[in-house]
Amino acid sequence: MQFEFSEQFATELDNQDRFRSFRDRFYIPQHNQKDTLYFTGNSLGLMPKSTPDYINKELESWKTYGVEGHFKGDNPWMYYHKIFSHQLADLVGAIPTEVVAMNTLTTNLHLLLVSFYKPEGKRRKIMMEAGAFPSDQYAIETQVKFHGGNPKTDIFEIAPRAGEYTLRSEDILASIDEHKDEIATIMFGGVNYYTGQLFDIKTITEAGHKVGAKVGFDLAHAIGNVVLELHHWGVDFACWCSYKYLNSGPGGVAGIFVHDRYAEDLTLNRFAGWWGHKEEERFQMKKGFIPMYGAEAWQQSNAQVLSMAAHKASLDIFTDAGGIKELNKKSRELTSYLFYCLTEANRPKDILVITPCLAEERGAQISILTGDNGKQIFDKLTKEGVVADWREPNVIRVAPVPLYNSFTDVYRFAKLLNEFAQ
Repeated sequence: MQFEFSEQFATELDNQDRFRSFRDRFYIPQHNQKDTLYFTGNSLGLMPKSTPDYINKELESWKTYGVEGHFKGDNPWMYYHKIFSHQLADLVGAIPTEVVAMNTLTTNLHLLLVSFYKPEGKRRKIMMEAGAFPSDQYAIETQVKFHGGNPKTDIFEIAPRAGEYTLRSEDILASIDEHKDEIATIMFGGVNYYTGQLFDIKTITEAGHKVGAKVGFDLAHAIGNVVLELHHWGVDFACWCSYKYLNSGPGGVAGIFVHDRYAEDLTLNRFAGWWGHKEEERFQMKKGFIPMYGAEAWQQSNAQVLSMAAHKASLDIFTDAGGIKELNKKSRELTSYLFYCLTEANRPKDILVITPCLAEERGAQISILTGDNGKQIFDKLTKEGVVADWREPNVIRVAPVPLYNSFTDVYRFAKLLNEFAQ
């Protein structure tokens, strides 16, 4: 498509957008009685207007049935987590028994590392990308210590080349091969939170398995954002949160993926909990943990129903939109237009886009490296009703989300940035 830097052109794109009506299904924060230019769906997605109805339905069940709500009502709480299986499977490219909604992101990462990080002999290292989100860094650091290792020697991070901002796939593969006899687990983000780079999950997984390592991903910035095929790619495990692109509310329930090859693997280490126990015998309260089949075995506690109700409200919108593959097409168009506005049509002298230029190598995010006056530029944008994200020392993250952002949003942001960055 031949882009143009004009509001008229952006409006024409919006008029052709099949997802245009979905914006009306979300509450847009206001600034001076107008919609903000909201570009932080990569930190906290907007609230669906349907969310209160979904939560109120479960409050009504609590009011009406009390504890019997576990077995009565439209969605008995005993089985509440099961209502997400097919929708989550569609979002991550899995079969329903490979996914479950539960807990929070970092808790789930710890639970999965207990099972899939097993240092033995010379094979003790965890490989990860440099500059991963702090939660991943802290979780991996403390897991290594928990297993009696030394984070300084048992964690190795792969960083971009000097003068570059994103990782080259060939460098990742070369590093895996270089440490092939030492790697126990590879743990990457699916999309790097800082640069917006989408990693080649399939290729990394294949390379890791070739050297005998387990391979997992933190999909916090990937789920609901990019197309995933975790089952077919052979990924061992993955986890995610739901409050970013999945629009499920602050601190919303998270989720996990565990490949079907481990569905009945009793040799895995596990920090077991009541809700992961064999469902048919759960209320017999007997000693001796018998895991559920598949990902449900990693559950620890009963469903966080009110949080999950908000989750369901958003997932139903994804279903109505036709799924992540259709939304991702618009996402690529939005980021491509923003990339064009910032690099080709309108290149402010004091900024540099550090997100990959190829649409297939990024998610719904463009990261902008600013100069010494970057924070001043960001503050000016904020005063004009732009809700973006500032990351130290000098990066502005902008995430145009296909469910509720428009091409006109993108144009207006770029126009303001150009004005303030000159």
